[in-house]
Amino acid sequence: MPPARGTDTASLDGRARYRRIMRFAAAALAQTWWFELVLPRFGLRWLADRSRAKRVQRLARRFHALAADLGGLMIKVGQFLSSRLDILPPEITRELEGLQDEVAPESFENIRRQAEAELGMPLEQAYAAFEPVPIAAASLGQAHSARLSPAIAADVGFEDVVVKVQRPGIEQIVAIDLSALRRVARWLSRVKLVSTRADAPALVEEFAATSLEEIDYLHEAANAERFAEDFANDSRIAAPVIVWDRTALRVLTLSDVTAIKISDIEGLTTAGIDPAAVAQELARSTFQQIFVAGFFHADPHPGNIFVTPGPSGSGENWRLTYVDFGMMGEISDSLRSGLRDFILAAVGRNGRALVTSLERLGVLLKSADTEELERAMTALFDRFGGMGVAELQTIDPRELQEFAKGFGETIRTLPFQLPENFLLLVRTISLISGVTSALNKDFNMWDSVDPFARSVLSSNGGATLRGLGQQAVSYASTLARLPGRMDELATRIDRGEVAVRTPDVDRRLRSLERSVGRFTSALVFAALLLSGVLMRPTDEVLGWVLMASSAVPLLHVIVTWRRR
Repeated sequence: MPPARGTDTASLDGRARYRRIMRFAAAALAQTWWFELVLPRFGLRWLADRSRAKRVQRLARRFHALAADLGGLMIKVGQFLSSRLDILPPEITRELEGLQDEVAPESFENIRRQAEAELGMPLEQAYAAFEPVPIAAASLGQAHSARLSPAIAADVGFEDVVVKVQRPGIEQIVAIDLSALRRVARWLSRVKLVSTRADAPALVEEFAATSLEEIDYLHEAANAERFAEDFANDSRIAAPVIVWDRTALRVLTLSDVTAIKISDIEGLTTAGIDPAAVAQELARSTFQQIFVAGFFHADPHPGNIFVTPGPSGSGENWRLTYVDFGMMGEISDSLRSGLRDFILAAVGRNGRALVTSLERLGVLLKSADTEELERAMTALFDRFGGMGVAELQTIDPRELQEFAKGFGETIRTLPFQLPENFLLLVRTISLISGVTSALNKDFNMWDSVDPFARSVLSSNGGATLRGLGQQAVSYASTLARLPGRMDELATRIDRGEVAVRTPDVDRRLRSLERSVGRFTSALVFAALLLSGVLMRPTDEVLGWVLMASSAVPLLHVIVTWRRR
């Protein structure tokens, strides 16, 4: 029967998709194992170090191509990884930054069937008009312009709408992708090199929760209404209105709020709207969401924010209109309290307080040695604290590059992992910083955060006293912690965790280590070569593989001998 054949075909396609993802993951892990674990054991760490940047960049490019080809959740995986600056090197995050959630649109007939099945009526009955060509197509769904029937339009007060329809079969694709990702995470959790730096299964579950929410349009509709309620008394902030009579799990109908894209500086200027004022308002609304509402838009890229001119095209009473509420972040009371401490430290340019606030937020794991991070943060504040984008542009690029390289290396050596909502928060502020800088190159996020953070703190009684006495408490706290830090230092010495540098002894030990390494490599070389020669008569392929593998330990013997 045709349905059975269709089901079989879908099942086969699903298995093929799963295998492609697993083949890529297995190849990536094998490459990493070889270069990061095997070669260093033979004293060839220098070879792995020298090729690392190009290798990971090639790996990121291959994943970029795989994600663009498969679509579905893999596009989201790439975007998720591009934001994980806490655990991934810049060679990977930079390569994946450009991965756009734009794919070929689904056929209109498939979209029609999906929408009619969800709404329980023909499309012609649900809407007065429905544009077959989508205005946007993404990996999980696509959007179409439409017009409400007169009866519903009279009830809601508008007729022009945007209808988001989920791609047919996307739930099965998401399930397959998550199954593959969970298996890869289990692999990674058994690799010490990875498990000491990140909790891979937890990362996948965080990603899964966010992804499943994105394909639940009822959840997105509820988010949009909550956001609108939070800003109901703010004349500068708006959101689209949900048409619940034409909304279901896989279909979302909302008022068409298309206006001037926030990054369209020419359009803003033509409308008589000052881009610098828009930048200031965008920053204010972002911090209002974070610190007052505790519920914020976590994907505020330029395509998701419009600037709506006032009545009759006025350049005075304009509004910021947010769209796409599939990805939202929420600030718990404990996270809000931790963020207050974090911002106080940032505003006060206090490196030690900043590190302490990160520990309280749960960002730094207990095993982290934070002294190096504290020094890096202090150096960062001393050199660049309070500077705006325009001021940073006057600094020698080589200085910025050198500082960024050293700071990034310090960050990546520490065992820390951002909680999901904290990650969304960092991503949001990063995106907002980029948009505001594009609107006004002289815009300074420090200046925007400072007064807002202080006003939030001053509205919280006890927090005010803590903020006013912060410096005095900091000095007293430092004195109070001295005995404990001395005891900690003694404990670390007992455990052998403090390195005492003795150049002559170190040099002799390294020489002995190289000698042992050369001897071991020589034995491995002889064993592989002899095994290959003996195996060739019975298994020619395996024999040649063993003989070829013997080249690696032989290379180690030759290279380290020359370096004596």
